[in-house]
Amino acid sequence: MASDNAQSAKNSVNYDFQAHERPLFDAWQQHGYFQRTPGFGEGKDHPYTIVIPPPNITGVLHMGHALNDTIQDACIRHARMQGRPTRWILGTDHAGISTQTKVDKKLAQEGISRLEIGREAFIEACYDWYKEYGTTIVNQIKGMGCSCDYADEHFTLEPAYVKAVRKLFVDWYHDDLIYRGKRIVNWCPHCTTAIADDEAEYVDEDGKLWFLRYPLTEPVDGMDYLVVATTRPETMLGDTGVAVNPKDERFAHLVGKTVSLPLVDREIPIFADWHVSTEFGTGCVKVTPAHDPNDWAMGERNNLERINIFDETAHVVDGYGRFSGLDRDEAREAIVAAFDELGLLDHIEEHEHSVMTCYRCHTKLEPWESEQWFVAVDGLKQDAARVVEDGSIQFHPQRWKQVYLDWLENLKDWCISRQLWWGHRIPMFYCDTCGWEDASVEDIEVCPKCGAPVRQDEDVLDTWFSSQLWPFATMGWTEEGMDAPEIKACYPTQVLSTARDIMGLWVARMVMSSMYCCKQIPFEHVIIHPTVLAKDGKPMSKSRGNGVDPIKLMVDYGADGMRFGLLMQVTGAQDLKFDEDKLLSSRNFANKIRNAARFVIMNLEGYDQGEPDPCTPADKWIFSRLAHLVAKLDGCYENFEFGEITRELNAFFWNEFCDWYIEFSKARLNGSAQDRAICQRNLAFVLDQSLRLLHPIMPFVTEEIYQELPIKKDSPYLIGAAWPSAQELSVYIDSEAERAIEMVCEIVSAIRSTRARYGISPKTALEVVVKANEEDVSLLNEQHELIESMGNTASLVLDAQAQKPAESSVVLTSGLEVYLVLSGLVDFDAERARLQKEMVKLSKDAEKFAKKLSNPGFLAKAAPEIVEKDTAKLADLKDQLSRVEAQLQELG
Repeated sequence: MASDNAQSAKNSVNYDFQAHERPLFDAWQQHGYFQRTPGFGEGKDHPYTIVIPPPNITGVLHMGHALNDTIQDACIRHARMQGRPTRWILGTDHAGISTQTKVDKKLAQEGISRLEIGREAFIEACYDWYKEYGTTIVNQIKGMGCSCDYADEHFTLEPAYVKAVRKLFVDWYHDDLIYRGKRIVNWCPHCTTAIADDEAEYVDEDGKLWFLRYPLTEPVDGMDYLVVATTRPETMLGDTGVAVNPKDERFAHLVGKTVSLPLVDREIPIFADWHVSTEFGTGCVKVTPAHDPNDWAMGERNNLERINIFDETAHVVDGYGRFSGLDRDEAREAIVAAFDELGLLDHIEEHEHSVMTCYRCHTKLEPWESEQWFVAVDGLKQDAARVVEDGSIQFHPQRWKQVYLDWLENLKDWCISRQLWWGHRIPMFYCDTCGWEDASVEDIEVCPKCGAPVRQDEDVLDTWFSSQLWPFATMGWTEEGMDAPEIKACYPTQVLSTARDIMGLWVARMVMSSMYCCKQIPFEHVIIHPTVLAKDGKPMSKSRGNGVDPIKLMVDYGADGMRFGLLMQVTGAQDLKFDEDKLLSSRNFANKIRNAARFVIMNLEGYDQGEPDPCTPADKWIFSRLAHLVAKLDGCYENFEFGEITRELNAFFWNEFCDWYIEFSKARLNGSAQDRAICQRNLAFVLDQSLRLLHPIMPFVTEEIYQELPIKKDSPYLIGAAWPSAQELSVYIDSEAERAIEMVCEIVSAIRSTRARYGISPKTALEVVVKANEEDVSLLNEQHELIESMGNTASLVLDAQAQKPAESSVVLTSGLEVYLVLSGLVDFDAERARLQKEMVKLSKDAEKFAKKLSNPGFLAKAAPEIVEKDTAKLADLKDQLSRVEAQLQELG
């Protein structure tokens, strides 16, 4: 949520960002900058391509999208300015479960059932939804200024894409990489479809552990029953065994015996299996192979029967008397009650555990035996691991490399069939007359073997099965394979930027499918951007009411302010606690850029188009700093350090260019015609270079200013202008000039801060003494006049042997001691008294807050934001106290 000062600042804005931004965006698009251009310079032979993670057609722009799209646009704009032929491939995902759920809900509100209207009509309704809502997020991406290729937008259910998906299925099927089988799957009773293992979400739950007595068929050594512990008593109707650990001596004599399963009177064996933990519950576990993946494995090893007791909506099937027709929760309650009535409920314990839920509707998933289609991943994942291990694909930050490899290593066969209507229908065809079946890219209507009518599989493919083809299916692979011009010229792509939660679901599968279909990696670099959280560290969500709308942020701060402010918050951490104040400071930075540019442009009257000429130490300093900045940014882009890029840009433009170089230039602009002309060219050059460096992240304000600059341009639009060359600028690196002006800035800053601290007017000239080493004194002597004019000094002494004058303050900087004589300007006795009084007050206030924050009762009851506010207040008081103490020490 916005802080108070951010809120008040927003309310005072009169700038219409949309009115300034939209015309520039339209101009870029009309001039073809968003499509792949020929390129220029050294970059023209090095294409640069990004594929956008296709947003779901049910979605709207959220903060994760805003961050990721900003990162991708910064990369593509930077590459475009390097002269590389760029293309950012745009498109949307049909989002099977998500879209079907939305359309189901919409139809239900109209009193229509999907089952009533049938599959064909329902799919039409889904396409209507796509037409109505599918472009929403694309328009929002445009509002951010993202330079995607809008002229060639893709959709994962467009005809060419459908053909690509079917081709991959057919190829994998014929290569024995796809098979059909009965297996335990994660089943969503609400969506009535299978869910892949890595699509399940785990939620911690305060549950119970029920201890149930299972009577032995025949007593053994005086034992009449075993006690099993379970978190799911409702599944006991499907139990076909009781397992113990082979090393558990307590039950060794019972292995091979049987128990009589209560309520259903089924005789089931007691067997030993290493999967059983001797520490959990009683050491005896009930085994339900059709409703638990671990039990399935034990059942396979021990030849147990599999009994499915639930239907597709998780209600007990027929054949179980009073329990049939009950849903899972009702069955649990009834079965526990029945055990209690029979005296077979031993006891109940509280038990925290994780449960799997559907990632779309959040219903608890049911492990359920079902016939499904699977991908045999062992034949694919070795290559996908190898290309990451050998560095062909690099992860940023690097730590995600091992996470990716671990995910692949633990990957089990992938369930790809979904019991939905919306999606890529599985291209399997069956003849019920003669038993023929096969996979086919083209539809088949009659059996090639006997001529009878055939039917197509009713299920659709997992959305991730289709989206895994995204990098190459959007580049002409379907029609021409690896001979497609775009594929031949521009594959693999350079960068994929995405969230960590789909690294396995999507990233790894794109690598597997690309290595199979293209025999190449799909991308060279994978950026795993941080997850955007609320300021308090909690996930953003509608239910918490802490979500932030990027569209509203762009109204308040402009696209530039939002983009720059978001990237400012990116560090090496995997989470980003969103702080709207950063956007406020970024908007202020954009205003600073406008104001600085306005000053420069206003002073370019009679501008001479000559080359820049850094002839003064101040010129040499800013040119040297610019050269270092470009080299630094090149390294940051190479390593995808976006937060560092924003910090470097802010420090250079605001602190060095605006606060100092422009100030140094003012006198020269009013000087001789020759000096004015040189100063104009240097100011215009540094501003132009700065705009180029800022453009990938702040495209609108920089383009607007670029259009107003009366300089000779290499491109009519900044979006197509050349990125500054670190190599060419390296001739301007001048460490001596940097040190000289750095010391000037420190001395002038020391003079100004002392004036502010003691309330001395800027018009009052001060006596200043600077102590430095001999080398620095030599450099400073050359800047004597500059320091005097900038600092308004009555006298300025630069001496390696200087001593602290009487009644003076001191400011220590890097290698310098700056003394300012305060005699006659400050009533030292009165100042000491005032500071001592202030110190007492600050000490009392700090003590009060420290006592409050050390009180366990306060910390337990107070809201987190109150504790945070008070902690910040205490830190501020301590800072003020240290500064007052320093001033007292100065005064002696």
